[in-house]
Amino acid sequence: MEQFRGTGVALITPFTSNGEIDFNALEKLVNYQVDNGVDYLVVLGTTGETATLSKEEKEMVKAKVLDVNAGRLPVVLGLGGNNTHSLIEELEQDNFDGFSAILSVSPYYSKPSQEGIYQHYKMIAEASTLPVLLYNVPPRTGSNVEPETVIRLANDCKNIIGIKEAAGDFEQVLELIRNKPTDFLVISGEDKLALPLVLAGGAGVISVIGQGLPAAFSDMIRLAQQRAVDKAYDLYYSLSESIDLIFSEGNPSGIKSMLKSLGITETFVRLPLVPATPELQQKINIFVSRFKK
Repeated sequence: MEQFRGTGVALITPFTSNGEIDFNALEKLVNYQVDNGVDYLVVLGTTGETATLSKEEKEMVKAKVLDVNAGRLPVVLGLGGNNTHSLIEELEQDNFDGFSAILSVSPYYSKPSQEGIYQHYKMIAEASTLPVLLYNVPPRTGSNVEPETVIRLANDCKNIIGIKEAAGDFEQVLELIRNKPTDFLVISGEDKLALPLVLAGGAGVISVIGQGLPAAFSDMIRLAQQRAVDKAYDLYYSLSESIDLIFSEGNPSGIKSMLKSLGITETFVRLPLVPATPELQQKINIFVSRFKK
């Protein structure tokens, strides 16, 4: 579990102008993370526009990331949904060689009860040969995984090792940290709350901005782990504008604009998403040029 402390990044899926996956850009992106200090990679999460990828495309993305990474960093695979039995079939039939854990979002749209969420994750834990990270993101799923449910799962399922928490409720974060089993990981799913979460006893972050500014963001998290609070907050304040910018027109449109500024990929996304506006791109360009100085 120690390999999931620190900074993980939720990788985008780069596209070309004709809508195909840009594997050259994906290679550059992975190497950019590895070379700049992040601790692990997350592939096929929400930021990767996974809902718009075919099964064949998902397999190609997985294979490319594993090939380029070449074992240098742990890789977490996004694998979630609201059809429990379909997920179980996938867990039983697919090959997970090269992956260190799965990140499984709480069932979306269906809005199950807490008991339904518990039973869903319990079945996933029983079927998975890999450690499982829960993912709570109520603004996207329509329901919250309550702390009591998380703690129950953590105690009952030995291979549920942590949660990516993105409810936007810091009191809920503190309740999780206070009541969790000793080794259970509470990981921030929100870049703006990552620093206070780590200082409160959390394990780290699965970040979006971290793939645009991996060295600075990873340094901030490491400083927090070392309890170098003033230095960590100095970095936080230098980065905070960029976090506001990349989420102002939705994710991953904003981070793709930043990666465009950095020369890593283009801004193309798949509908129903649209690229960031020229106005936002200009603001991001200004931030990047100033930050590099």
